[in-house]
Amino acid sequence: MNTSQLRVVTHMCGFLVWLYSFSMLPPMIIAIVNKERSFFVFLETFIACFILGGAAWMATKRTGIQLRTRDGFIIIVLFWLLFSTISAFPLWLDDVLHLTFADALFEGVSGITTTGATVIGDVNALPRSYLYYRAQLNFIGGLGVIVLAVAVLPLLGIGGSKLYQSEMPGPFKEEKLTPRLADTSRTLWLTYLLLGVVCSLAYVIAGMPVFDAICHGLSTVSLGGFSTHTESIGFYDSYAIEFVAGLFSLLSAFNFTLWYVVILRRTLKPLLRNAELHFFLLTALIVILITAWQVWHAGMYNIPESLVHSFFLASSMMTDNGLAPLDYADWPTHTIIFLLLVSFFGGCVGSTCGGIKALRFLILFKQSRHELHQLAHPRALMSIKIGGSVVNDRVMRSVWSFFFLYVLFTVFFIWLLNMMGYDLLTSFATVAACINNMGLGFGETVSTFGTLNEGAKYLMCVAMILGRLEIYPVLILFSRFFWRV
Repeated sequence: MNTSQLRVVTHMCGFLVWLYSFSMLPPMIIAIVNKERSFFVFLETFIACFILGGAAWMATKRTGIQLRTRDGFIIIVLFWLLFSTISAFPLWLDDVLHLTFADALFEGVSGITTTGATVIGDVNALPRSYLYYRAQLNFIGGLGVIVLAVAVLPLLGIGGSKLYQSEMPGPFKEEKLTPRLADTSRTLWLTYLLLGVVCSLAYVIAGMPVFDAICHGLSTVSLGGFSTHTESIGFYDSYAIEFVAGLFSLLSAFNFTLWYVVILRRTLKPLLRNAELHFFLLTALIVILITAWQVWHAGMYNIPESLVHSFFLASSMMTDNGLAPLDYADWPTHTIIFLLLVSFFGGCVGSTCGGIKALRFLILFKQSRHELHQLAHPRALMSIKIGGSVVNDRVMRSVWSFFFLYVLFTVFFIWLLNMMGYDLLTSFATVAACINNMGLGFGETVSTFGTLNEGAKYLMCVAMILGRLEIYPVLILFSRFFWRV
């Protein structure tokens, strides 16, 4: 990395750390209102990030800074590493919580990557400032602080397109909502915020206390899964609350560009015409019905109860939200394994979910069907279309290679956990929860991920970040050709 490139990266990372320091203010206010000592650890984190980030930003400030593709990848990866570490500091510095650095880092990474896996055994005992802080981590990480930062980059005289394309998930990164990137990112955040407000109000109407509703609204829309209670949504023992959680898990898994167009044009036609959304909803319906049949057949619930609980948990795990009913650990093992496998599906591209994404599976499905047709009619000229658009070879290669890498890393992480002494079920469930950013474990991690040893916690931090960044931005930094001038 040459001097000019180092200056650009330091400048941007400094600005992002300075910007992120302001996220410590809301939990500080909550700590003051509730007279909690956690105020001081949030204050310390705020001061440190404000000063260090601001100093790095101002010291490297130059005119005519150009952000290249290479810089964008470096900043994206450093951004997640820095923010994960910063997110862990309040949890680590507070002696009352008794968290090791590995525990605090795991919780911070889990929050900012919207995984929702927790090492805290008794969430009910946490001060309110931390309950809100964990939900806020989910919300900020949901759409990506990078997208928020891009909205103000024009004010700094720096083009943000490379950052935006590196952060946004899916094979169609180049699509924009509006001609100007800053307008696009602001639009996405406003849409995201609006959905969060509606979700919180729905929780209140369903009978949830206001503070809990705000926290769950933030974590549900971000598909993060952090709850204000150890028992998660099961604490409330309410069909209405489970229905709201399941419904907004699905709605939050829609492509946010679709929501923007729906709101702007005041019509549902974009939802009715989107091929990926149709495929996602059809898959969700099949998964919910299979899950309901399995728990009913096992004699756990009657038919109405089976439908309600299955709608909630299947929607939550499929979209990688990770909120859960009280007794999900008692569900049949084959049902949980089925839902863990479904968590690899995820939601739509452009949503806050993890996993491989519905669009990629739709492309793979159509490619497989295309190959069958081609074998039957070798001389026929056929093309693969999604919503009337032809899928080009570049996108096809990207989807296949991503699918291969995703499966490869999943198997690799499972093997490593198994080598550390964890049984195969625990290893599979833990890796599925982390790399898919889903958050619900099984086996030894069914109640808390605090049962993992420190090496396993650091390993799963890597899995969560790889899943959130969709592997490529991290891998490319380890390639020799990337660093060639």
